[in-house]
Amino acid sequence: QVRLVESGGGLVQPGGSLSLSCVVSGSFDRIAAVGWYRQAPGNQREFLAMMASGGGTNYADSVKARFTISRDYANNIVYLKMNNLKPEDTGVYQCYCSAYRRRIAEDYWGQGTQVTVSS
Repeated sequence: QVRLVESGGGLVQPGGSLSLSCVVSGSFDRIAAVGWYRQAPGNQREFLAMMASGGGTNYADSVKARFTISRDYANNIVYLKMNNLKPEDTGVYQCYCSAYRRRIAEDYWGQGTQVTVSS
């Protein structure tokens, strides 16, 4: 099995910054893509950022230039650095990865960490 555990959420004032981490552990051959999503109350899960195995990144327009995804390949940790946070960034942030096990790629999700942006 593959397990993802997020950390780093909390309460922050508008304009502030937070850094989220996601540790990927378990039995897998290699990790392909990793990413971050969020879900606000009453809304569907929203894509935020993704990093391919080669390092290429893609961001949602709503967070481009404010959020940065990065990855520690050696320790299987995914990061999301968030700057200039806005109240509409409030939500549960979930880490995602696509990992190969026995040559088959499967998707895995963390439980999420709450981010609240409020004064």
